[in-house]
Amino acid sequence: MKSLVIVESPAKAKTINKILGKDFGVKASIGHVKDLPKKEIGVDVENNFEPTYIIIPGKEKVIKELKSEAKKAEEVYIATDPDREGEAIAHHIAEEIKSPKNGKKIYRVTFHEITDRAVKEAIKNPGNIDINKVEAQQARRILDRLVGYNLSPFLWKKVRRGLSAGRVQSVAVKLIVDREREIESFNKEEYWTIEALLQPQKITDTKETPQQFWSRLYKYNDSLVINRDAEEGKRFLITNEETAKQIADEIKDKELRLSKIEKKLRKRSPSPPFITSTLQQEAARRLRFPAKRTMMIAQQLYEGIELGKEGSVGLITYMRTDSFRIAPEAQQWARELIQAQFGKDYLPEKPPHYKSKGSAQEAHEAIRPTYPDKSPETVKAFLSKDQYSLYSLIWNRFIASQMTPAQLEQTTFIIGLKDSGIEMKGSELRSSGTVIRFPGFMALYTESKDEIEEEEGGILPPLKENDILKQLDIKPVQHFTQPPPRYSEATLVKALEEKGIGRPSTYAAILSTIQDRKYVEKNNERRFFPTELGIVVNDLLVEKFPELIDISFTAKMEEELDEIESAKMKWVKVINDFYKPFSKDLNEASKDMEKVKPKDIPTEEVCEKCGSPMVIKWGRHGRFMACSGYPECKNTRPLDGENGGAPKAEPIATNEFCEKCGSPMVIKSGRFGKFMACSKYPECKNTKPIATGVKCPLDGGDIVERRSKRGKPFWSCGNYPKCNFASWYKPVPKQCPKCSASFLVERWTKTGESFHACSNKDCDYKIEVKREEASSEA
Repeated sequence: MKSLVIVESPAKAKTINKILGKDFGVKASIGHVKDLPKKEIGVDVENNFEPTYIIIPGKEKVIKELKSEAKKAEEVYIATDPDREGEAIAHHIAEEIKSPKNGKKIYRVTFHEITDRAVKEAIKNPGNIDINKVEAQQARRILDRLVGYNLSPFLWKKVRRGLSAGRVQSVAVKLIVDREREIESFNKEEYWTIEALLQPQKITDTKETPQQFWSRLYKYNDSLVINRDAEEGKRFLITNEETAKQIADEIKDKELRLSKIEKKLRKRSPSPPFITSTLQQEAARRLRFPAKRTMMIAQQLYEGIELGKEGSVGLITYMRTDSFRIAPEAQQWARELIQAQFGKDYLPEKPPHYKSKGSAQEAHEAIRPTYPDKSPETVKAFLSKDQYSLYSLIWNRFIASQMTPAQLEQTTFIIGLKDSGIEMKGSELRSSGTVIRFPGFMALYTESKDEIEEEEGGILPPLKENDILKQLDIKPVQHFTQPPPRYSEATLVKALEEKGIGRPSTYAAILSTIQDRKYVEKNNERRFFPTELGIVVNDLLVEKFPELIDISFTAKMEEELDEIESAKMKWVKVINDFYKPFSKDLNEASKDMEKVKPKDIPTEEVCEKCGSPMVIKWGRHGRFMACSGYPECKNTRPLDGENGGAPKAEPIATNEFCEKCGSPMVIKSGRFGKFMACSKYPECKNTKPIATGVKCPLDGGDIVERRSKRGKPFWSCGNYPKCNFASWYKPVPKQCPKCSASFLVERWTKTGESFHACSNKDCDYKIEVKREEASSEA
């Protein structure tokens, strides 16, 4: 072996090995090899925040193998991902494998697509590790450690054991809590519109366009019926049913004349190709993928998919990017494909240019397909359903971004009223319709929308000015203003990006972490709402650490991390400027150690043991019913909306569908814990336990959570009674690094510390579950 190439993952190694051939050996580090220690803070705050890195337990064998291979090689190339995380991995690998004795040069190579051209070009032009990128990643890691390691014990004392809080995740929770309070405090405003069904008095003999159409009262007595620019309380002319009926009766049977037709031709430009945030948003809207799943599948498409005899092929460019830049050669093949498939009218005169935001890394590219001959249909047989769906989305978005704009014609009918032949000045109805005159990019793809937007209107009949119209129906319609909607995955990612919270590589981890910590959940419409725990923790942090979870402060920290990467700031100064006020706030907050928890909620129930009123209390595992006579009476029972009058928890949306009726499945809470149920209950009463994502070691079935007769959770095979596998320990979908057992289990020490252990009883592997948040492991 002449040369060694080191990457992070085996899949990426396989694809690169196929490209470089037998003169290169390609090995994988399996992610990070070094990190801060788990049992201590690992940061010397008295010595310029000097970090102490250790080899991650279980990675000793990997390091040993990389050292051995490096000694044999003439050249060593580290080809980890082209971002801060990849640069840090490269730096730590280089530290471990370099040897002062042989003075062997270690090269850093980067590429944004795993193609023959890109990989070989990178090997021909190697560079050095970018220490500024390394320090920017290190600064983020140390910031997260300082916050997590100090805040977690504080939350344990103030709220309950086992909690943790992170710098960026806490701000995301605050956005959701603030939105919930906006909704709760929103005052709905009633308003009415007058809708009229019309048709021309003289019907034209045509079957192509409808003759009937709806029109709305736009202006009445010189006042706009709806004026959204007016101040609150004055935006709506008709605010009650009585007035609405009065105006409808007045307009009824009036002579209507089409006084004016306005036509506007406008262009609609295509959306730019995907960057990380927009890919996550569109996959959430169109495919209903959580951000975490989107990034996992995108990583598979980037690192390489086995395409039969062709071997492993990287189908898309690097998926963590905030740049809209497209390589000229990619634009060229896209243009050739568009002309061949759609014709020259769909090809713009020049390739379009999309401007990235100021902080974007222009060395990166947007997310796009890598090969013109690998359309979704040609590789469908080799892709999973999710891979095909996401690849099709990326392909169509990219090709559409290189096509001509669509041309839309918007037509507005302005309809005047006459009473006994006298024109009713200052009153008019309006109808709008939009027709696509040339589809352009819309022939292939249009972007989904976050919220339901006002419709542009359908097709209007072919009328002329001064045509007389006939009323077929007129009715007042009641409306209410709506509060701002809860965040979906798409709108939360959009908000994080717009507010400068986190960076493309962190969005999926943020959304995943705040759900895993039970600070937020999703309702049946896949919208986030805060749990009681999330509200309690958020309010405590807002009170005691206002700057830490201030949105503008968090955005400023992200900008400073960018400044470290561009060598405009020193990482020690950034951390020092943050830590001084944070440490002061922590010391002040720790003086008051009174526990914080929600107040008990009274109920109309009576304790069956002592006759005292029952109340809803809040404990480690959420709400439960308890006797108000505690501690004299210790009667408790789980919350049960069916039996006891206690409020039910809001159902949580899932990505699964009912096998009996096809409706979405949701997660509900019952007296024996959470379970999966059909959202069409009571019409469909299908239920099943919640799968853990871990397969049974005996028969390959899904391991699910169940409850014993006494309410204690345990985990067993979903194929029971055919399979009798069962465990008191919660399975964790991670392979044992020591014996390669398919999963680990979660266990607890006597002092309440959580750790993961191997599910194989003959293996002694165990690892403490860290209590602080780290973006590299989230």
